Amino acid sequence: MQKITIAKGDGIGPEIMDATLKILKAAEARVDFEEIEIGEKVYLSGNTSGIGKEAWDSIRSNRVFLKAPITTPQGGGYKSLNVTMRKALGLYANIRPCKSYYPFIATKHPKMDVVIIRENEEDLYAGIEHRQTDEVVQCLKLISRPGCEKIIRYAFEYARLYKRKKVSCFVKDNIMKHTDGLFHQVFKEIAAEYPDIQADSWIIDIAAARLADTPEIFEVVVTPNLYGDVVSDIAAQISGSVGLAGSANIGELCAMFEAIHGSAPDIAGKDMANPSGLLQSAIMMLNHIGQQDVAERIKNAWSCTIEEGIHTADIYKEGESTQLVGTQAFADAVIERLGRKPQHMKVADYEKGVQLQLPKYQRKLASSKVLKGVDVFVDWKGQDANQLAKVLAKLNSDIHLTMITNRGVKVWPNGFEETFCTDHWRCRFEVSNGSPADKGSIPQLLSQALQENIDVIKTENLYEFDGVKGYSLGQGQ
Repeated sequence: MQKITIAKGDGIGPEIMDATLKILKAAEARVDFEEIEIGEKVYLSGNTSGIGKEAWDSIRSNRVFLKAPITTPQGGGYKSLNVTMRKALGLYANIRPCKSYYPFIATKHPKMDVVIIRENEEDLYAGIEHRQTDEVVQCLKLISRPGCEKIIRYAFEYARLYKRKKVSCFVKDNIMKHTDGLFHQVFKEIAAEYPDIQADSWIIDIAAARLADTPEIFEVVVTPNLYGDVVSDIAAQISGSVGLAGSANIGELCAMFEAIHGSAPDIAGKDMANPSGLLQSAIMMLNHIGQQDVAERIKNAWSCTIEEGIHTADIYKEGESTQLVGTQAFADAVIERLGRKPQHMKVADYEKGVQLQLPKYQRKLASSKVLKGVDVFVDWKGQDANQLAKVLAKLNSDIHLTMITNRGVKVWPNGFEETFCTDHWRCRFEVSNGSPADKGSIPQLLSQALQENIDVIKTENLYEFDGVKGYSLGQGQ
Protein backbone atom coordinates (compact mmCIF):
# COMPACT_ATOMS: atom_id res chain seq x y z
CA MET A 1 0.00 0.00 0.00
CA GLN A 2 1.16 3.50 -0.83
CA LYS A 3 0.40 6.20 1.72
CA ILE A 4 -0.51 9.52 0.15
CA THR A 5 -1.31 12.87 1.69
CA ILE A 6 -4.61 14.49 0.71
CA ALA A 7 -6.09 17.94 1.31
CA LYS A 8 -9.77 18.63 0.64
CA GLY A 9 -9.17 22.35 0.22
CA ASP A 10 -11.76 25.11 -0.01
CA GLY A 11 -14.92 25.94 -1.96
CA ILE A 12 -15.85 22.94 -4.09
CA GLY A 13 -12.70 21.13 -2.93
CA PRO A 14 -14.30 18.85 -0.31
CA GLU A 15 -17.05 17.75 -2.73
CA ILE A 16 -14.78 16.85 -5.62
CA MET A 17 -12.23 15.23 -3.31
CA ASP A 18 -14.92 13.05 -1.70
CA ALA A 19 -16.11 12.02 -5.17
CA THR A 20 -12.55 11.23 -6.30
CA LEU A 21 -11.68 9.22 -3.18
CA LYS A 22 -14.92 7.27 -3.55
CA ILE A 23 -13.89 6.25 -7.06
CA LEU A 24 -10.34 5.38 -5.99
CA LYS A 25 -11.62 3.12 -3.23
CA ALA A 26 -14.16 1.45 -5.52
CA ALA A 27 -11.41 0.81 -8.08
CA GLU A 28 -9.32 -0.81 -5.34
CA ALA A 29 -6.43 1.61 -5.59
CA ARG A 30 -3.64 0.38 -3.34
CA VAL A 31 -3.36 3.58 -1.34
CA ASP A 32 -3.91 4.83 2.19
CA PHE A 33 -4.99 8.42 2.76
CA GLU A 34 -3.55 10.83 5.32
CA GLU A 35 -5.55 14.06 5.42
CA ILE A 36 -4.12 17.48 6.23
CA GLU A 37 -5.67 20.94 6.58
CA ILE A 38 -4.37 23.70 4.34
CA GLY A 39 -5.76 26.81 2.70
CA GLU A 40 -8.27 29.42 3.75
CA LYS A 41 -8.94 28.21 7.31
CA VAL A 42 -5.23 28.05 8.03
CA TYR A 43 -4.64 31.49 6.51
CA LEU A 44 -7.44 33.06 8.55
CA SER A 45 -6.21 31.41 11.75
CA GLY A 46 -3.20 33.70 11.53
CA ASN A 47 -0.79 31.53 9.53
CA THR A 48 0.10 33.71 6.53
CA SER A 49 1.64 30.76 4.66
CA GLY A 50 -1.64 28.75 4.65
CA ILE A 51 0.05 25.56 5.84
CA GLY A 52 1.35 24.32 9.19
CA LYS A 53 4.37 22.22 10.19
CA GLU A 54 2.40 18.96 10.61
CA ALA A 55 1.03 19.30 7.09
CA TRP A 56 4.52 19.87 5.70
CA ASP A 57 5.77 16.84 7.63
CA SER A 58 3.05 14.63 6.14
CA ILE A 59 3.76 15.71 2.57
CA ARG A 60 7.53 15.36 2.94
CA SER A 61 7.17 11.93 4.56
CA ASN A 62 4.70 10.47 2.05
CA ARG A 63 6.18 12.28 -0.97
CA VAL A 64 2.89 12.04 -2.89
CA PHE A 65 0.19 14.68 -2.43
CA LEU A 66 -3.32 14.84 -3.93
CA LYS A 67 -4.71 18.33 -3.45
CA ALA A 68 -8.11 19.89 -4.08
CA PRO A 69 -8.30 23.63 -4.94
CA ILE A 70 -7.70 26.14 -2.16
CA THR A 71 -8.65 29.78 -1.67
CA THR A 72 -6.03 32.45 -0.98
CA PRO A 73 -7.68 35.34 0.92
CA GLN A 74 -7.67 38.63 -0.99
CA GLY A 75 -5.52 41.50 0.15
CA GLY A 76 -1.90 41.91 1.10
CA GLY A 77 0.05 39.65 3.39
CA TYR A 78 -0.97 36.32 1.87
CA LYS A 79 1.37 34.48 -0.51
CA SER A 80 0.05 31.87 -2.93
CA LEU A 81 0.32 28.48 -1.22
CA ASN A 82 0.30 26.71 -4.60
CA VAL A 83 3.43 28.58 -5.68
CA THR A 84 5.06 28.13 -2.25
CA MET A 85 4.51 24.36 -2.30
CA ARG A 86 5.82 23.92 -5.82
CA LYS A 87 9.01 25.80 -5.00
CA ALA A 88 9.59 24.53 -1.45
CA LEU A 89 9.24 20.90 -2.57
CA GLY A 90 11.28 21.34 -5.74
CA LEU A 91 8.33 20.49 -8.01
CA TYR A 92 9.98 21.90 -11.10
CA ALA A 93 7.74 20.32 -13.77
CA ASN A 94 4.04 21.05 -14.19
CA ILE A 95 2.37 18.67 -16.65
CA ARG A 96 -1.06 19.54 -18.02
CA PRO A 97 -2.56 17.23 -20.67
CA CYS A 98 -5.32 18.92 -22.68
CA LYS A 99 -7.23 16.57 -24.96
CA SER A 100 -10.45 16.88 -26.94
CA TYR A 101 -13.24 14.40 -26.18
CA TYR A 102 -15.23 15.29 -29.26
CA PRO A 103 -18.04 14.60 -30.11
CA PHE A 104 -19.07 13.76 -26.53
CA ILE A 105 -17.95 17.12 -25.18
CA ALA A 106 -18.44 20.17 -27.38
CA THR A 107 -15.27 21.72 -28.81
CA LYS A 108 -14.19 23.48 -31.99
CA HIS A 109 -11.01 21.39 -32.04
CA PRO A 110 -11.88 17.69 -32.34
CA LYS A 111 -8.28 16.56 -33.04
CA MET A 112 -6.64 18.41 -30.16
CA ASP A 113 -4.24 16.40 -27.98
CA VAL A 114 -1.52 18.62 -26.49
CA VAL A 115 0.49 18.41 -23.27
CA ILE A 116 1.71 21.66 -21.74
CA ILE A 117 4.90 21.21 -19.72
CA ARG A 118 5.44 24.35 -17.68
CA GLU A 119 8.52 25.33 -15.68
CA ASN A 120 7.23 25.58 -12.14
CA GLU A 121 9.76 27.34 -9.89
CA GLU A 122 11.19 30.44 -11.58
CA ASP A 123 10.28 33.35 -13.85
CA LEU A 124 8.11 36.16 -12.48
CA TYR A 125 6.54 33.64 -10.10
CA ALA A 126 9.55 34.06 -7.86
CA GLY A 127 7.31 36.85 -6.56
CA ILE A 128 10.22 39.23 -5.89
CA GLU A 129 8.59 42.65 -6.11
CA HIS A 130 9.53 46.09 -4.83
CA ARG A 131 8.00 49.54 -4.89
CA GLN A 132 10.94 51.75 -5.79
CA THR A 133 9.50 55.22 -6.37
CA ASP A 134 6.16 56.99 -6.07
CA GLU A 135 5.33 55.92 -9.62
CA VAL A 136 7.13 52.63 -10.28
CA VAL A 137 7.04 49.09 -8.91
CA GLN A 138 9.28 46.25 -10.04
CA CYS A 139 8.96 42.47 -10.41
CA LEU A 140 12.12 40.46 -11.05
CA LYS A 141 12.09 37.80 -13.76
CA LEU A 142 14.54 35.06 -12.79
CA ILE A 143 15.53 32.35 -15.26
CA SER A 144 18.36 29.93 -14.42
CA ARG A 145 20.26 27.45 -16.55
CA PRO A 146 19.52 24.58 -14.11
CA GLY A 147 15.81 25.44 -14.25
CA CYS A 148 15.83 25.52 -18.05
CA GLU A 149 17.79 22.30 -18.42
CA LYS A 150 15.60 20.33 -16.01
CA ILE A 151 12.25 21.32 -17.51
CA ILE A 152 13.33 21.07 -21.15
CA ARG A 153 14.95 17.67 -20.68
CA TYR A 154 11.80 16.52 -18.87
CA ALA A 155 9.72 17.61 -21.89
CA PHE A 156 11.82 15.59 -24.33
CA GLU A 157 11.89 12.54 -22.06
CA TYR A 158 8.10 12.80 -21.65
CA ALA A 159 7.66 12.98 -25.42
CA ARG A 160 9.86 9.93 -25.91
CA LEU A 161 8.11 7.90 -23.17
CA TYR A 162 4.60 8.68 -24.44
CA LYS A 163 5.59 8.29 -28.11
CA ARG A 164 4.99 11.89 -29.12
CA LYS A 165 6.80 13.19 -32.16
CA LYS A 166 7.32 16.89 -31.51
CA VAL A 167 8.28 19.31 -28.73
CA SER A 168 7.61 23.03 -29.18
CA CYS A 169 9.23 25.82 -27.17
CA PHE A 170 7.21 29.01 -26.40
CA VAL A 171 9.29 32.10 -25.46
CA LYS A 172 9.51 35.88 -26.00
CA ASP A 173 13.23 36.13 -26.68
CA ASN A 174 12.82 38.77 -29.38
CA ILE A 175 12.26 41.17 -26.45
CA MET A 176 13.74 39.46 -23.36
CA LYS A 177 16.97 38.39 -24.99
CA HIS A 178 18.77 37.30 -21.82
CA THR A 179 16.02 35.59 -19.78
CA ASP A 180 13.86 34.03 -22.48
CA GLY A 181 16.98 33.95 -24.63
CA LEU A 182 18.60 31.54 -22.15
CA PHE A 183 15.50 29.29 -22.16
CA HIS A 184 15.54 29.17 -25.98
CA GLN A 185 19.29 28.53 -26.14
CA VAL A 186 19.06 25.61 -23.72
CA PHE A 187 16.10 24.26 -25.72
CA LYS A 188 18.25 24.17 -28.85
CA GLU A 189 21.12 22.50 -26.99
CA ILE A 190 18.95 19.75 -25.52
CA ALA A 191 16.88 19.25 -28.68
CA ALA A 192 20.10 18.27 -30.46
CA GLU A 193 20.37 15.27 -28.08
CA TYR A 194 16.99 13.93 -29.27
CA PRO A 195 17.24 13.58 -33.06
CA ASP A 196 14.23 11.22 -33.05
CA ILE A 197 11.95 14.04 -31.85
CA GLN A 198 11.06 17.08 -33.96
CA ALA A 199 11.71 20.41 -32.22
CA ASP A 200 10.49 23.89 -33.07
CA SER A 201 10.26 27.24 -31.28
CA TRP A 202 7.62 29.96 -31.28
CA ILE A 203 7.26 33.52 -30.03
CA ILE A 204 4.65 33.26 -27.28
CA ASP A 205 2.09 35.69 -28.71
CA ILE A 206 1.68 33.97 -32.08
CA ALA A 207 2.10 30.60 -30.36
CA ALA A 208 -0.87 31.32 -28.08
CA ALA A 209 -2.89 32.48 -31.07
CA ARG A 210 -2.11 29.29 -33.01
CA LEU A 211 -2.79 27.16 -29.93
CA ALA A 212 -6.24 28.73 -29.64
CA ASP A 213 -6.91 28.41 -33.39
CA THR A 214 -5.17 25.21 -34.54
CA PRO A 215 -4.04 23.28 -31.44
CA GLU A 216 -3.65 20.07 -33.41
CA ILE A 217 -0.29 21.33 -34.75
CA PHE A 218 1.20 20.95 -31.25
CA GLU A 219 1.98 17.77 -29.30
CA VAL A 220 4.20 18.72 -26.35
CA VAL A 221 4.78 22.37 -25.42
CA VAL A 222 7.54 23.43 -23.01
CA THR A 223 7.59 27.00 -21.73
CA PRO A 224 8.56 29.21 -18.78
CA ASN A 225 6.28 29.59 -15.79
CA LEU A 226 4.04 32.56 -16.60
CA TYR A 227 3.42 31.63 -20.24
CA GLY A 228 2.72 28.04 -19.18
CA ASP A 229 0.13 29.17 -16.66
CA VAL A 230 -1.71 31.18 -19.31
CA VAL A 231 -1.54 28.78 -22.26
CA SER A 232 -2.42 25.70 -20.21
CA ASP A 233 -5.72 27.30 -19.18
CA ILE A 234 -6.35 28.32 -22.79
CA ALA A 235 -5.63 24.78 -23.94
CA ALA A 236 -7.83 23.23 -21.25
CA GLN A 237 -10.75 25.52 -22.06
CA ILE A 238 -10.70 25.03 -25.82
CA SER A 239 -10.42 21.27 -25.39
CA GLY A 240 -13.87 21.32 -23.78
CA SER A 241 -13.70 22.64 -20.24
CA VAL A 242 -11.15 23.76 -17.66
CA GLY A 243 -13.09 21.50 -15.30
CA LEU A 244 -11.80 18.41 -17.15
CA ALA A 245 -8.08 19.09 -16.78
CA GLY A 246 -5.79 17.65 -14.14
CA SER A 247 -2.16 18.41 -13.59
CA ALA A 248 0.94 16.86 -12.09
CA ASN A 249 3.73 18.74 -10.32
CA ILE A 250 6.84 16.59 -10.39
CA GLY A 251 10.11 16.98 -8.52
CA GLU A 252 13.11 14.78 -7.82
CA LEU A 253 11.72 13.66 -4.43
CA CYS A 254 8.05 14.69 -4.20
CA ALA A 255 5.02 14.97 -6.47
CA MET A 256 1.76 16.89 -6.15
CA PHE A 257 -1.40 16.28 -8.17
CA GLU A 258 -4.24 18.78 -8.54
CA ALA A 259 -7.00 20.03 -10.80
CA ILE A 260 -6.05 23.20 -12.68
CA HIS A 261 -9.28 25.06 -11.85
CA GLY A 262 -9.92 27.14 -8.75
CA SER A 263 -12.08 26.64 -5.68
CA ALA A 264 -15.24 28.12 -7.30
CA PRO A 265 -16.87 29.31 -4.06
CA ASP A 266 -19.99 30.47 -5.94
CA ILE A 267 -21.08 26.85 -6.51
CA ALA A 268 -19.61 25.32 -3.35
CA GLY A 269 -22.00 23.02 -1.49
CA LYS A 270 -24.45 22.83 -4.42
CA ASP A 271 -23.39 19.39 -5.71
CA MET A 272 -22.76 20.95 -9.14
CA ALA A 273 -18.98 20.78 -9.55
CA ASN A 274 -17.33 18.49 -12.06
CA PRO A 275 -14.84 16.20 -10.24
CA SER A 276 -13.16 15.22 -13.52
CA GLY A 277 -10.17 17.55 -13.17
CA LEU A 278 -9.21 16.16 -9.78
CA LEU A 279 -9.99 12.62 -10.93
CA GLN A 280 -7.73 13.06 -13.96
CA SER A 281 -4.95 14.26 -11.65
CA ALA A 282 -5.55 11.18 -9.46
CA ILE A 283 -5.13 9.01 -12.57
CA MET A 284 -1.81 10.76 -13.23
CA MET A 285 -0.90 10.07 -9.59
CA LEU A 286 -1.66 6.37 -9.98
CA ASN A 287 0.59 6.20 -13.04
CA HIS A 288 3.31 8.00 -11.10
CA ILE A 289 3.27 5.47 -8.24
CA GLY A 290 3.23 2.48 -10.58
CA GLN A 291 -0.46 1.52 -10.33
CA GLN A 292 -1.16 1.70 -14.06
CA ASP A 293 -3.72 -1.11 -13.80
CA VAL A 294 -5.95 0.96 -11.48
CA ALA A 295 -5.36 4.09 -13.56
CA GLU A 296 -6.59 2.24 -16.66
CA ARG A 297 -9.74 0.98 -14.92
CA ILE A 298 -10.69 4.45 -13.75
CA LYS A 299 -9.83 6.21 -17.00
CA ASN A 300 -11.84 3.70 -19.04
CA ALA A 301 -14.82 3.96 -16.70
CA TRP A 302 -14.66 7.75 -16.86
CA SER A 303 -14.51 7.60 -20.67
CA CYS A 304 -17.59 5.34 -20.71
CA THR A 305 -19.45 7.83 -18.53
CA ILE A 306 -18.53 10.76 -20.78
CA GLU A 307 -19.35 9.03 -24.06
CA GLU A 308 -22.71 7.89 -22.70
CA GLY A 309 -23.62 11.54 -22.16
CA ILE A 310 -23.73 11.55 -18.36
CA HIS A 311 -22.47 15.06 -17.74
CA THR A 312 -22.20 17.71 -15.03
CA ALA A 313 -23.53 21.21 -15.66
CA ASP A 314 -20.26 22.66 -17.01
CA ILE A 315 -20.22 20.30 -20.02
CA TYR A 316 -23.92 19.40 -20.31
CA LYS A 317 -25.44 20.32 -23.66
CA GLU A 318 -29.12 19.94 -24.40
CA GLY A 319 -29.79 17.49 -27.23
CA GLU A 320 -26.31 15.94 -27.04
CA SER A 321 -25.87 14.97 -23.40
CA THR A 322 -28.25 12.31 -22.10
CA GLN A 323 -28.31 13.06 -18.37
CA LEU A 324 -27.50 16.07 -16.21
CA VAL A 325 -25.95 14.94 -12.92
CA GLY A 326 -24.34 16.44 -9.87
CA THR A 327 -20.92 15.80 -8.40
CA GLN A 328 -21.73 12.68 -6.41
CA ALA A 329 -24.02 11.16 -9.05
CA PHE A 330 -21.22 11.56 -11.60
CA ALA A 331 -18.86 9.67 -9.28
CA ASP A 332 -21.46 6.93 -8.87
CA ALA A 333 -21.80 6.67 -12.66
CA VAL A 334 -18.03 6.21 -13.03
CA ILE A 335 -18.04 3.53 -10.31
CA GLU A 336 -20.88 1.65 -12.05
CA ARG A 337 -18.73 1.45 -15.19
CA LEU A 338 -15.52 0.16 -13.59
CA GLY A 339 -14.32 -2.83 -15.56
CA ARG A 340 -15.81 -1.59 -18.83
CA LYS A 341 -14.03 -0.11 -21.82
CA PRO A 342 -15.29 2.79 -23.94
CA GLN A 343 -16.80 2.04 -27.33
CA HIS A 344 -15.72 5.21 -29.10
CA MET A 345 -13.11 7.05 -27.05
CA LYS A 346 -9.55 5.76 -26.87
CA VAL A 347 -9.09 2.87 -24.47
CA ALA A 348 -6.54 3.63 -21.74
CA ASP A 349 -3.49 1.39 -22.07
CA TYR A 350 -0.63 2.64 -19.93
CA GLU A 351 2.84 1.16 -20.22
CA LYS A 352 3.52 -0.76 -17.03
CA GLY A 353 6.45 -0.15 -14.74
CA VAL A 354 8.01 2.67 -16.76
CA GLN A 355 8.97 6.00 -15.21
CA LEU A 356 10.93 8.99 -16.40
CA GLN A 357 14.58 8.73 -15.41
CA LEU A 358 16.27 12.11 -15.55
CA PRO A 359 19.95 12.76 -14.82
CA LYS A 360 20.79 15.22 -12.07
CA TYR A 361 21.87 18.66 -13.19
CA GLN A 362 25.63 18.97 -13.67
CA ARG A 363 26.98 22.48 -13.15
CA LYS A 364 29.19 23.62 -16.02
CA LEU A 365 32.61 25.23 -15.69
CA ALA A 366 32.40 28.86 -14.60
CA SER A 367 32.68 31.51 -17.30
CA SER A 368 35.31 34.25 -17.30
CA LYS A 369 33.38 37.05 -15.58
CA VAL A 370 34.57 40.65 -16.05
CA LEU A 371 33.05 43.75 -14.42
CA LYS A 372 32.33 46.44 -17.02
CA GLY A 373 30.28 48.96 -15.07
CA VAL A 374 27.04 49.46 -13.18
CA ASP A 375 23.42 50.47 -13.77
CA VAL A 376 22.38 52.93 -11.07
CA PHE A 377 18.63 53.34 -10.63
CA VAL A 378 17.62 56.77 -9.38
CA ASP A 379 14.42 58.28 -7.98
CA TRP A 380 14.35 61.75 -9.57
CA LYS A 381 11.32 63.98 -9.96
CA GLY A 382 12.57 66.07 -12.87
CA GLN A 383 11.64 65.59 -16.52
CA ASP A 384 14.73 66.75 -18.44
CA ALA A 385 17.20 63.87 -18.80
CA ASN A 386 19.91 66.33 -19.88
CA GLN A 387 19.61 68.04 -16.51
CA LEU A 388 19.94 64.69 -14.70
CA ALA A 389 22.97 63.83 -16.83
CA LYS A 390 24.75 67.02 -15.72
CA VAL A 391 24.32 66.03 -12.07
CA LEU A 392 25.39 62.43 -12.69
CA ALA A 393 28.51 63.48 -14.62
CA LYS A 394 30.00 64.47 -11.26
CA LEU A 395 30.15 60.76 -10.41
CA ASN A 396 32.36 59.79 -13.36
CA SER A 397 35.60 57.92 -12.73
CA ASP A 398 37.05 55.02 -14.72
CA ILE A 399 33.38 54.22 -15.25
CA HIS A 400 31.45 57.13 -16.71
CA LEU A 401 27.85 57.88 -17.64
CA THR A 402 27.01 56.44 -21.06
CA MET A 403 23.22 56.22 -21.07
CA ILE A 404 20.05 57.11 -19.19
CA THR A 405 16.82 55.20 -19.81
CA ASN A 406 13.30 55.59 -18.47
CA ARG A 407 11.17 52.44 -18.42
CA GLY A 408 13.81 50.88 -20.67
CA VAL A 409 13.78 53.62 -23.36
CA LYS A 410 16.94 55.64 -23.98
CA VAL A 411 16.33 59.29 -23.08
CA TRP A 412 19.99 60.44 -22.92
CA PRO A 413 21.99 61.10 -24.95
CA ASN A 414 19.85 62.25 -27.88
CA GLY A 415 16.49 61.43 -26.36
CA PHE A 416 13.13 62.55 -27.74
CA GLU A 417 10.95 65.13 -26.03
CA GLU A 418 7.92 62.99 -26.93
CA THR A 419 9.04 60.15 -24.63
CA PHE A 420 6.97 60.08 -21.44
CA CYS A 421 9.12 59.72 -18.33
CA THR A 422 8.30 58.57 -14.82
CA ASP A 423 10.39 59.23 -11.70
CA HIS A 424 12.42 56.01 -12.18
CA TRP A 425 15.68 56.39 -14.14
CA ARG A 426 18.32 53.82 -15.11
CA CYS A 427 21.72 55.50 -15.33
CA ARG A 428 24.47 53.39 -16.92
CA PHE A 429 28.12 53.88 -16.03
CA GLU A 430 30.65 51.90 -18.10
CA VAL A 431 34.36 51.70 -18.77
CA SER A 432 35.45 53.53 -21.90
CA ASN A 433 37.95 50.90 -23.05
CA GLY A 434 38.21 47.14 -23.01
CA SER A 435 39.74 46.93 -19.56
CA PRO A 436 37.77 45.73 -16.51
CA ALA A 437 36.18 48.27 -14.22
CA ASP A 438 37.82 48.93 -10.87
CA LYS A 439 35.70 47.15 -8.26
CA GLY A 440 36.21 50.08 -5.92
CA SER A 441 34.63 52.48 -8.38
CA ILE A 442 31.08 51.40 -7.60
CA PRO A 443 31.10 52.05 -3.83
CA GLN A 444 32.95 55.30 -4.55
CA LEU A 445 30.22 56.29 -7.02
CA LEU A 446 27.49 55.53 -4.49
CA SER A 447 29.26 57.53 -1.82
CA GLN A 448 29.52 60.53 -4.15
CA ALA A 449 25.84 60.13 -5.10
CA LEU A 450 24.95 60.41 -1.43
CA GLN A 451 26.97 63.62 -1.14
CA GLU A 452 25.17 65.05 -4.19
CA ASN A 453 21.74 64.13 -2.73
CA ILE A 454 21.05 61.68 -5.58
CA ASP A 455 18.45 59.16 -4.41
CA VAL A 456 19.88 55.78 -5.53
CA ILE A 457 17.23 53.06 -5.12
CA LYS A 458 19.13 50.05 -6.51
CA THR A 459 22.15 49.02 -8.56
CA GLU A 460 22.90 46.21 -11.00
CA ASN A 461 26.51 45.39 -11.84
CA LEU A 462 27.32 44.96 -15.52
CA TYR A 463 29.40 41.92 -16.45
CA GLU A 464 30.77 40.23 -19.53
CA PHE A 465 30.84 36.42 -19.50
CA ASP A 466 33.49 34.92 -21.77
CA GLY A 467 33.53 38.22 -23.66
CA VAL A 468 29.74 38.37 -24.17
CA LYS A 469 27.71 41.16 -22.60
CA GLY A 470 25.48 39.89 -19.79
CA TYR A 471 23.22 42.94 -19.91
CA SER A 472 20.76 44.40 -22.39
CA LEU A 473 20.98 47.55 -24.45
CA GLY A 474 18.51 50.33 -23.87
CA GLN A 475 15.55 50.49 -26.24
CA GLY A 476 16.64 52.87 -28.99
CA GLN A 477 20.34 52.44 -28.16
